Amino acid sequence: MVRKGIPVKKLFADMNDFLDKEIFVNGWIRTRRDSKAGISFIELNDGSCFKNLQIIVEHSTPHLKEIIKKINTGCSVGVSGVLRESPAKGQPIELDARDITIYGEADPASYPLQKKRHSFEFLRQIAHLRPRTNTIGAVTRVRNQISYAIHQFFQERGFYYIHTPIITTSDCEGAGEVFQIITEGEGENFFGRPTYLTVSGQLQAEIYALALGKVYTFGPTFRAENSNTRRHLSEFWMVEPEMAFADLEDDLNLAQDMLHYLISRVLDSCKEDLEFFRKFIDKGLFSRLEVVATESFEVITYTEAIEMLKNSGESFEFPVEWGEDLQAEHERFLTEKKFKKPVAVIHYPRTLKPFYMKVNDDDERTVAAMDILVPEIGEIIGGSEREYRYDVLLEQMRQKNMNIDDYQWYLDLRRYGSAPHAGFGLGLERFVQFITGVQNIREAIPFPRTPGHALF
Repeated sequence: MVRKGIPVKKLFADMNDFLDKEIFVNGWIRTRRDSKAGISFIELNDGSCFKNLQIIVEHSTPHLKEIIKKINTGCSVGVSGVLRESPAKGQPIELDARDITIYGEADPASYPLQKKRHSFEFLRQIAHLRPRTNTIGAVTRVRNQISYAIHQFFQERGFYYIHTPIITTSDCEGAGEVFQIITEGEGENFFGRPTYLTVSGQLQAEIYALALGKVYTFGPTFRAENSNTRRHLSEFWMVEPEMAFADLEDDLNLAQDMLHYLISRVLDSCKEDLEFFRKFIDKGLFSRLEVVATESFEVITYTEAIEMLKNSGESFEFPVEWGEDLQAEHERFLTEKKFKKPVAVIHYPRTLKPFYMKVNDDDERTVAAMDILVPEIGEIIGGSEREYRYDVLLEQMRQKNMNIDDYQWYLDLRRYGSAPHAGFGLGLERFVQFITGVQNIREAIPFPRTPGHALF
């Protein structure tokens, strides 16, 4: 039976409860340094926190002298000993080893994580080992805290968690960038009709919002978009709330409250990990997060945004014209130079947005949509009121040249007890990028899937 160790995180948090007592820890060796005085200093990390626990091994103990020869970076061990106050600067405690069990050795001649710093490109090629690095370990703990807080946020507000299908017949965005499911063997279609990996759980979430009031879905989504950029993935996670009897203002308020809640939770729970990101990746991380965690969104219309960009005096790579999509450089100008805070751009041209967004009555050329923009990243949330009027929705679908027969169920929701409703989607990986400051979205997910790359 494997002996259970005390998490290193708990030792640092409650050190007074363990000082001068014999304890047991498990973990992986980060470094080993031997002194001429016959003492080895081992840095052990068990993944529970950013900090390593220093272990002191005296060679005067015969069996430890033999064991230490087999201990190298990467091997897994169990260590029993007495926890002491450390005389060394910067570390409050250390463990005087009494016994060490080696669970798994790591050959120093071939173990690839010998250096302290590796390029992210190199680490992606050894995705099975990169969680043992400081950066990916810290990203993972932050991502975990965000995911936990997402559920808490919606549960505290009376939303029901809905599991929407991964296999679907719908292309929610209407862009055609979907992965089709093809089965081997007899039969053209396993399900009797073409099916795809979902690009969004929104349409199915609307079904339940129009029965339960407030719901959210949180799961993997897929885009067959051939984009090799630092902001795109072929597989990523989305949180998508839907609210019945809600309009664009309700949508905006929910999105703002959610961002404030999530960032505040991470700032409170992941201080050490965020400090690492501030030190090595983004010097302005804390000030940027504090702004988004506390400031209200600046709300402007798409038309106002276009005018501001045209009058900015900036030389943009992509032209600024009404009816054209905002590019990342435009979004960053608005958030980082113009307002220096999150910006919500609302009322986009209906030609730019999917069929399900509510057409505005006052001009009929814009929809009640919103994109939430934040510094460094740009768009982080996209949402809208949903078109709940049957005739208008049908016309929208016809204008987009959609197959009406495939969406009869969606139209039925407008025929039987339709109600105003709204929702949005937050891409988890872009949010992790924003929180941590990592430049490439491939570091924000455990196993990145991008064009030409799918390990495991």
